[in-house]
Parts: sequence; structure tokens; C-alpha cells
Amino acid sequence: MPHIPTGRDTGCPFDPTAEMTALRERDPLVRLAFPDGHVGWLATGYETVRAVFADSRFSSRYELMHYPFADIGELPPAPAGDMTGMDAPEHTRFRKLLMGKFTVRRMRELTARVEEITAEQLDAMAQADGPVDLVEAFAQPIPALMICELLGVPSTDRDFFQRCALQLTSIVSDQQAQYEAMTALGDYMHKLVLAKRAEPTDDLLGDLTSSDLTDEELTGVGSFLLGAGLETTANMLALGTYALLRHPDQFAALRDDPALAPQAVEELMRYLTITHTGAKTALEDVELNGKLIKAGETVVLSMETANRDPLRFPDPDTLDLHRKATGHVGFGHGIHQCLGQQLARVEMQVALPALLTRFPTLRLAAPEEEIPLRTNQTIFGVHSLPVTWDEV
Repeated sequence: MPHIPTGRDTGCPFDPTAEMTALRERDPLVRLAFPDGHVGWLATGYETVRAVFADSRFSSRYELMHYPFADIGELPPAPAGDMTGMDAPEHTRFRKLLMGKFTVRRMRELTARVEEITAEQLDAMAQADGPVDLVEAFAQPIPALMICELLGVPSTDRDFFQRCALQLTSIVSDQQAQYEAMTALGDYMHKLVLAKRAEPTDDLLGDLTSSDLTDEELTGVGSFLLGAGLETTANMLALGTYALLRHPDQFAALRDDPALAPQAVEELMRYLTITHTGAKTALEDVELNGKLIKAGETVVLSMETANRDPLRFPDPDTLDLHRKATGHVGFGHGIHQCLGQQLARVEMQVALPALLTRFPTLRLAAPEEEIPLRTNQTIFGVHSLPVTWDEV
């Protein structure tokens, strides 16, 4: 009975491990031994992963989960406002309230601001004397400034939030460190909520002060959105650039045709799948793929292998920006599909082609084997990405 492998393939930082791929090819739903002694399941096939995501008989509540990477004991219930750890109808209440804030139309209206922020970061990069770290100079500031503006958080505090988010997404941090990061984030957000209650502002948190959310719930929603908005897009921008640098033909395709950006972003989301896994716990006995998943058993969902399933995506291990990668599970699936996916799309569709257009000779400034990968985080990426370019 397998334990869940972690990390990526040693031959290519973008590929699932050979063990995970072999598991999918042998059987897309297998028994899995958890570090705490629980025996649950591992889903690796595209159709199987989507089926579990979409089935209301599986719960997302933390307190019902068994953690697949380490024995950390019983997980507490999700804090108020943390939609990831909620089921319907509680989840539905929050999602309905927030969906109108993240519509495609509203996110497109933010495009001009994303373009301004991107141009500012590129200007600063151009003034650098020597190589720059793309993570620090480009990938982190763009989504950080956008989510801070959207929520009404001072941009000067973004470094604090990034440190908290890094701690919360680590698979090696002890519970005390994660608790301290969560507490610090919650304390700050609570003070911000009280300030906006007293004097509402023209931003998402300010708008939500007129809803029926309590201070505790609004604090939780703000912390949840801030953490999600910082880490995911930042890592997609950095890792996406790294992938393009390792595939010069695809780099050239996007550089020479920026209109390819929407399609390119979907393919990068599929190919990279920076959120490796999800998890659901059966609320009742469920038959799936001819097997009985019993109530209380946790199913780990390997989104990275699902997005590389050849039964859904032909030649899945090839990065092809001309591929129509619709239907990928890079943003999840079902009622918990990423709430901010449209904002993430806008940011990536603007930032990536702008970077390649501004620096058409962009290249790594360090050997590939020295690029530090985030193999100890639940959100995959690079800790830093040194790059340089030729003056044009």
C-alpha cells in the first residue's frame, strides 16, 4: 500500500513523480496509507478526481480530514470565513455573497490597474544593475499589490502577509508556527475590519461591512482571500516564467504573439498545477470506480496527475501554449473551485506577455540545478528565480 510521494520528478521540476504517474496508469483510485495510521484513498485520474470534487457526499471540513504528509494529529475546524474548509449550506452562504465581487466583468475592469502595476515593476527591473530575482522583483509584487488594493489593505504590509502565507502553506512547519502565523494574520485583519466598520471604504472589505457577516466572519474572509490571492498567482508567475525559459519555443510563441496569452495561461495552469493535492472525506459510503469508499475515509486528490492524464489531454507531458486546455483542474472543480480564478487569469494574461515583450532576451542567471524549488510547500513554485537579459 503506497504512501503519497511528495515533490516533483528529479529530471524535470514541472513533472509529477514517476511513482505518481505509474500509480495513475495502474489504477486511478488506490488505497493510501496515511502517516497517522489512517487507511484512505489516492485518486490520480482526471475523471476520478473531478468526480470526487463534484460529489456532495464528500466533505471539505478540516476536522474530518486525515493529513497526507505528516502525522499532525486531529485538525481543528476551519476558522470563521475560511471557505476551503466548509461544506454547503455554510459554504453556499459565503460563496453567494462573494461571487458578485469576482465576476469576469469586474475582474476585466481591473485590467488597466494590473497593466499599470506590471509596467511599474518592469520599469524597476530595467533599472537594476545586474541579475534580478524575478520572484521578488516581479512575481510577488503584482498579485500582492492587486489583492491588497482589492481588499483595501495597505500595500506596505504585503511583506507581512507573504511571510504568514508562506508559513501557512508549508508542509514541514510545526503546528505552533502555523498557529502563530494564522493568529498574527487574524489579529491584523480584525483591526482592519473594525476600522472599515467605523469608516467604510470603497473596496471589497468596505463593501462587505454592509452584509450580514459578523466581525469574526469578515475577518476570516479577509484573511482567506488575502492568503489565497498572494501565494497562488505569485508562484504561477514565477514558475510559469521558469517553464517558458526551459521551453524556448514556447517562450518565443508567447513573446511574438501576446494575443496567445489567454490560451497560454490555461495551458500553464494545466502543465504546472502548482497546488499538488486536495482532499475530501466521505460523509457516507460511496461507490466509485467499482470500489467502496467508506464513510470517514479521506480521499487525496492528485490534481497534478489528473492534469497530466493522457485520457483527457493528449501528449500531456508536453507544454503546448496552442493547446486548448479547458477543463483542467488547476483551479479545482465543483463548489470549491477557486473563487479568485478570474483575477488570477487577468494578472497572468497581462504580466507574462508584458515581461517577455519588455525583455525578449530574458534568460536564467544561474544554473538550473541551483534554482531552489518549493518542494516543502503545499503550493509549488520557486523560492527565487535569478534572471538577466541583454540590453536592446
